[in-house]
Amino acid sequence: MSSVPAFKRLPRAVREQQMLDAAVKVFSRRGFHAASMDEIAEDAGISKPMVYAYLGTKEELFVACLHREGTRMMQAIAGAAAPDLPADERLWRGLKAFFGFVGAHRDGWAVLYRQARGEQPFAGELATMRARLVEVVAGMLDHALRAEGREIAAIDLEVVAYALVGATESLADWLADHPEAEPEKTATRMMNVAWLGAAQLLHGVTWRPPAD
Repeated sequence: MSSVPAFKRLPRAVREQQMLDAAVKVFSRRGFHAASMDEIAEDAGISKPMVYAYLGTKEELFVACLHREGTRMMQAIAGAAAPDLPADERLWRGLKAFFGFVGAHRDGWAVLYRQARGEQPFAGELATMRARLVEVVAGMLDHALRAEGREIAAIDLEVVAYALVGATESLADWLADHPEAEPEKTATRMMNVAWLGAAQLLHGVTWRPPAD
C-alpha cells in the first residue's frame, strides 16, 4: 500500500479562503516585505505553485487580503446600522460592529491599517476603503441632522466624519494591542466621545475661538 496521503479536492472558493486566511496571518506577523510565499503556502497546507496559480504574485495576494478584510469590515458595519433606527442607535450599532470586527479579526486589522498604510500601491487601496467609511459616517450624521430639521455645510459634515473615523481607527489600534479589552465596552467609550459632541452639533451648538 502507498504511504502517500490522498489529496483532498476542495472547491476553488474554499481553497482560496484557506490561502487568504494563511496570508493574513503571515502578513500581519511578518509584514509585507518579510513575509514569504513559502511560509504562506506551508501555513495553508498547500504547495507554493498553487498559491501563485490561484491568487497570483505576493503583491496580488496582499491586495486580495485587503479587499477581503475591508469587505468584511464594511459588511459588518452596514449590516448593523439599519437606516430606520434613531441616529444615536445607528452610530452605536455601527461602532459596536466595527470594534467587534477588530476584536475578532486582529490579524485582518493589522494588515488593513498597519501593513498597508505605508506601502504603495496598497496605501491607495486603504484610502479608497477609508473614504467609503467616511461616506457612511457622513451619511448617518446628515440623516440625523435632517431629522432635527437642520443642515450644515457639506465641508463641515465631511470634516466631522473624518474626525470621527480617525478617532475610531486610533482606538481600534489600541484595542488590537489589548486582547483583554472588550470590544463592546470600547465601542461604548467611543460612543461617549463621539455622540456627546455630535449631539451638540445636532442642536446647533458650536465652539468659536475668543476674539483677539
